[in-house]
Amino acid sequence: MAKSKKEVVEEALEKKLWKAADKLRKNMDAAEYKHVVLGLIFLKYISDAFEELHAKLQEGKGEYEGADPEDKNEYIAEKVFYVPPSARWAWLQGRAKLPTIGKDIDDAMDAIERDNPSLRGVLPKVYAQEKLDKQNLGGLVDMIGTATLGTKEAQSKDLLGQVFEYFLGEFALAEGKKGGQFYTPKSVVKLLVQMIEPFEGRVFDPCCGSGGMFVQSEKFVETHQDYHEHKNKGLALNPADRISIYGQESNQTTWRLAKMNLSIRGIDSSNVKWNNEGSFLNDAHKDLKADFIIANPPFNDSDWSGELLRDDARWNVLGEKLVPPAANANYAWIQHFLYHLSPTGRAGFVLSKGALTSQSNSEGLIRKKLIENDLVDCIVNLPTKLFLNTQIPACLWFLTRNKTNGGFRERKGEILFIDARNLGFLVNRRNRDLSEEDINRIAGTYHNWKHVNGDYKDVQGFCKSATVEAVSKLNYVLTPGRYVGLPDEEDDFNFKERFSALKAELEKQFAEEEALNEQIRNNLAKLDITEIQSK
Repeated sequence: MAKSKKEVVEEALEKKLWKAADKLRKNMDAAEYKHVVLGLIFLKYISDAFEELHAKLQEGKGEYEGADPEDKNEYIAEKVFYVPPSARWAWLQGRAKLPTIGKDIDDAMDAIERDNPSLRGVLPKVYAQEKLDKQNLGGLVDMIGTATLGTKEAQSKDLLGQVFEYFLGEFALAEGKKGGQFYTPKSVVKLLVQMIEPFEGRVFDPCCGSGGMFVQSEKFVETHQDYHEHKNKGLALNPADRISIYGQESNQTTWRLAKMNLSIRGIDSSNVKWNNEGSFLNDAHKDLKADFIIANPPFNDSDWSGELLRDDARWNVLGEKLVPPAANANYAWIQHFLYHLSPTGRAGFVLSKGALTSQSNSEGLIRKKLIENDLVDCIVNLPTKLFLNTQIPACLWFLTRNKTNGGFRERKGEILFIDARNLGFLVNRRNRDLSEEDINRIAGTYHNWKHVNGDYKDVQGFCKSATVEAVSKLNYVLTPGRYVGLPDEEDDFNFKERFSALKAELEKQFAEEEALNEQIRNNLAKLDITEIQSK
């Protein structure tokens, strides 16, 4: 009988590209190399999109009859970046083996920025530096040249989005703590977005990193097109017409990554601002009242200039002046989010788990006021090892300005607690991730709890709908484990039974060890006799 051929599963494009790019890195630090690679990937994308439209304009058929293929306005009309001749991929790839390739690419980046105002100050010009091996750089150009990223077909499959997202994650892994500063794991971003449901309105992230929250929000709107079609009587909708994004980032190189990450998806990033003072010292969106806030601020940040902001208006957001401690920014971020939230707005964000119980300085009092003002909607305890940049246990907070808004049931005086510590799977020894099933289970529990016709039930060890009164009796501590209890199997723990089993196991191990020792002693005795006889 003939053997059936083994099905060959082709490796994903992003993995192939990463392996090849990583080989060419040699001894270059990942923190610097990411800008080299991601800049080239971005350049390949806009060059592909340009060349596809350029060919149609050159052919001059139908709607393109009489068009000038070098007229920049033709590209603006189609939302395609204009790429000047000296920056086109074919021209650069033809020079990949020349020692001047680094300068050629830097010049190409400058030329693109001159012709596309939205990209000014965004693209990396790091290719002419001496420490970047030009032979490896040429190899990288050739390797990226094998991928088609910017054509309409590639865009429909979001090929570049997948590659860019994958590379951001791999660089964050390679950099460890350093890389994690701008990267929130995709599964955590997806969970936040699925729970907060940014269908329509202003989405704000005041510490936006590489822009993952915005990308996932757009994806969410796309996957819920049916919701909008129903709402708007069958009209097709563009996600960009439903939500507008606002962001701020203090790290300039990270801000550049965000601008590129958003540009490749056609997301308007004009309201994503950079200044090196950051959101506390220089709030770039002072008057913004957002419908949705989604963020992952730095955990337990002690260097946020709190001493300079003792009289800031943001600390009056809870009806009285509550100044957050200068040694930890966690509660400063919470009040910053609330300050920017519209009267019907919702916020979902990541914080260190310590913020659920901390009594340091004013933190306990601020948490008490949040609960008494009925602003806390849901708390989710996350599994460990999810974040690349820290081993600090984390949790998700969901705040709402109005517990009766948006067609949900009235939830006044209620808080949902979800303990998801036992969910997720190990990617490797150091890192864990949430599966699609985990994300759906957590988000589904929240939606069932807050929707009018939701089928919600408390689950021992996983979720509990508690009253504000019950929370006040536990001194306003928000740790989910205090409310959900132990899982049923742990709750039914039989101490005597378990002790007897452990005792029997130990006795068995001791007996086996004693038998082994006896065998060793016998063997040694035989050796001694043999040795005496030989003498």
